[in-house]
Amino acid sequence: MTVHRFLAFDLGAESGRAIVGELKDGLLKLQEIHRFPNKTLRFQNRLHWNIYYLFEEIRKVLQNSCRQGLQLTSLGVDTWGVDFGLLDAQGNLLTLPYCYRHKSFPEAMEKYFKKFSAEELYRLTGIQFMPFNSIFQLFCYLEENPELLRLSRRLLFTPDLINYFLTGVQATELTIASTSQLLSPLSRTWLPELLARMELPPEILPEIRQPGNSLGNLSRWLVEEGLPDIQVIQVASHDTASAVAAAPGEGKDWVYLSSGTWSLVGVELEEPIVTRESFRANFTNEGGLGRTVRFLKNVTGLWLLQQCRKVWSRSYELNYQELVEAALRARPFQLFLDPDAPDFLNPENMVEAINRFAEKTGQKKPEEIGVTVRAILESLAFKYRLVVEELSRVTGLELKRIHLIGGGAKNHLLNQFTAEATGLTVLAGPEEATSAGNVLVQALAAGILKNREEIRTIVRNSFEIKKFQPEESQLWESRYADFLEILERTRKLAV
Repeated sequence: MTVHRFLAFDLGAESGRAIVGELKDGLLKLQEIHRFPNKTLRFQNRLHWNIYYLFEEIRKVLQNSCRQGLQLTSLGVDTWGVDFGLLDAQGNLLTLPYCYRHKSFPEAMEKYFKKFSAEELYRLTGIQFMPFNSIFQLFCYLEENPELLRLSRRLLFTPDLINYFLTGVQATELTIASTSQLLSPLSRTWLPELLARMELPPEILPEIRQPGNSLGNLSRWLVEEGLPDIQVIQVASHDTASAVAAAPGEGKDWVYLSSGTWSLVGVELEEPIVTRESFRANFTNEGGLGRTVRFLKNVTGLWLLQQCRKVWSRSYELNYQELVEAALRARPFQLFLDPDAPDFLNPENMVEAINRFAEKTGQKKPEEIGVTVRAILESLAFKYRLVVEELSRVTGLELKRIHLIGGGAKNHLLNQFTAEATGLTVLAGPEEATSAGNVLVQALAAGILKNREEIRTIVRNSFEIKKFQPEESQLWESRYADFLEILERTRKLAV
């Protein structure tokens, strides 16, 4: 039986990874061959991604694979959404891409809506309002870097930039383009009027392709430097789209919860939902594999825990398992947080931000690490319940189970809390859903697989899926109203 090997580069906000996926006899095996940290770069009080560093790590992997004689069919790159770089007429990158946590974006969104209607923008794009959406980043450039926009001839999103460095081809792919809030969810084409109203040339927007297309082989200059002469595939290059492609669900009654730094909670639809109700609930319609729609809401995920751990690591060496054990020892429901409160977007010190949030919402500040960790996980679980309830109401679907995928699937305490808070069965895994989706879309492009149903069959057969059932749902039900009260207090304080 022929063995096919594919190389997936999965670049996240915390780290990047190179994964080799081996497909044999209808089973997929993944092997991590390289991991590297991803850090933001602060320059002149602006927050950027060092895209050249990321590209250099990818080159190292490709050089090593060539030296080791690793036979690869193709490679694919997926990353986080919305962020982009700008190229000049010669194809040079004008500046390092902004990081979506750059502090100017919330103010830019506020200023945008003083000039243009929020409801009209949602009607055109069907995209959830988040301060770092690409459209608001462009509006921010108008104030902070207008000269760069005058020089720009092409906008490429993060995975598109990497693919451009690899192949010399300037193009984007539907799933990543759909995160920008510059795309029609109905026609899946650009809305040039959105750039024109900001006096920006619509011509900077690249060609949009469907996931599963080949961009061609690596550029000749890279092959001459010792890199393999292999194809670069435009996978579902938004990391959530790759993860959802590998979600092992069947039928129409399940929710995907892609859990990591962010939590993406949604359902897969054939057509977008752009209604007054979806606008009020702030749901997004993003592109998926096979021309599907990822109807979802972004929820701040394990970001709060990650940032707290950074603070605690100044005094203690604590791994995530030790933090979970501390949470288990803590008494439940001592503090409720709104994970999506602006307080937690990018504070200098997350622990202090949580303490301040407790004070201003009339709650007791946590005195132990375990209490903080438990509050984060409990609040996330309750927020998932709220989104699942909204999903069911807006779509009319009866949702019976949650497929929790991504790195957060390793957090068994959060998985159990999610089952308790929602009252639904939680099926956790695969942890490597994004890499699996990346690899299997490459297999789709190679003609080895036919459709997303085959992809999901392979995932179900290849990975362990752990089941979590609600055991104390009555207790959690009794505290849900307290959580909702804190959300309401947060909303009033923000007005």
